[in-house]
Amino acid sequence: MRSAKDFFRPLAVGAPEPLREIPARPSRAIHFFDPSNEKMAGKVPGMVGTVDVLLGNLEDAVKADNKVAAREGLVKIGQSTEGLGGEGASTQLWTRVNALDSPWFLDDLTTLIPAIGDKLDVVMVPKVQGAEDIQYVDRLLAQLEAKAGLTRPILIHAILETARGVVNVEEICGASPRMQGLSLGPADLAADRRMKTTRVGGGHPGYLVRQDPPVNDLGVAQVDADRSSYQQDLWHYTIARMVDACAMHGIFPYYGPFGDIADVVACEDQFRNAFLLGCVGTWSLHPKQIQIAKRVFSPSVEDVTHARRVVAAMGDGTGAVMLDGKMEDDASLKQCLVMVELAEELAKIDEDLRAAYDAIEVA
Repeated sequence: MRSAKDFFRPLAVGAPEPLREIPARPSRAIHFFDPSNEKMAGKVPGMVGTVDVLLGNLEDAVKADNKVAAREGLVKIGQSTEGLGGEGASTQLWTRVNALDSPWFLDDLTTLIPAIGDKLDVVMVPKVQGAEDIQYVDRLLAQLEAKAGLTRPILIHAILETARGVVNVEEICGASPRMQGLSLGPADLAADRRMKTTRVGGGHPGYLVRQDPPVNDLGVAQVDADRSSYQQDLWHYTIARMVDACAMHGIFPYYGPFGDIADVVACEDQFRNAFLLGCVGTWSLHPKQIQIAKRVFSPSVEDVTHARRVVAAMGDGTGAVMLDGKMEDDASLKQCLVMVELAEELAKIDEDLRAAYDAIEVA
């Protein structure tokens, strides 16, 4: 076990100093693209500034024969695209590398870090099982950063895709100062858990609760009567556990993919559930999901208006006040500051939100 005082020392001579606090950069939508797909890659420059994160995907969605082409395509994009990745960029550049047990992972990092390490903000690691996986990537990144002469540490984002990963989620979050956040990986996690669903995220009509049967005048339950049923969220437990683990370690939780691209209504509902539970963003698999994510993971004008009113009314934050017939106290203030601070961060990068938030008048 490393001593606590050694935790924030570089793991390789010449590597950048580890961060002591992960910056809260807006990342409402992490938009995935295949760098080996010329049509998809060609759209990347035009998306800079319109999406918070562009992620070059090297893993499952890329066929084995295209792994090298995807890796080389991402290098080309990182080197040639203005405003993408690195300090002061309008859009972050992330990548999802291949799994640690694959024959491609090592080449992913040894190719990308020397070539575009200064542009690469976050490395997303799939199928993380425990702290040992993060520590391996941590040490390797430090060595590559030192060799490349980088001055800024590349952060790590883990995907929860196995039952073991969920069990070890707190250890994963605290495994390295590089840890930026976690994403839910529902498809692989469902398979690993032996869940009986073939959906990628979202609810399931078979996972429900049913209204109790009415009773007759004799108090006998009428089990054959029509009763309402309510579809439940298969992922509520996992997301809540992930959010708690991330909050404990000062990093950020994300919803993962929503596979039914055509069902934008259910997609928005699922994203909003994750937002309300504490997630800061989600994955986008299609451009239409970007706008949904940006809308859902941005506080509404109504919420920001109320939050600012509470902050103004609370003064020094002690005691309690009555506002619109409701009691607001120090706990209310803390909740409202979450909204206000998020709105301030988003206003820095989103002109439409800035205009909407600036128009708020606190009475």
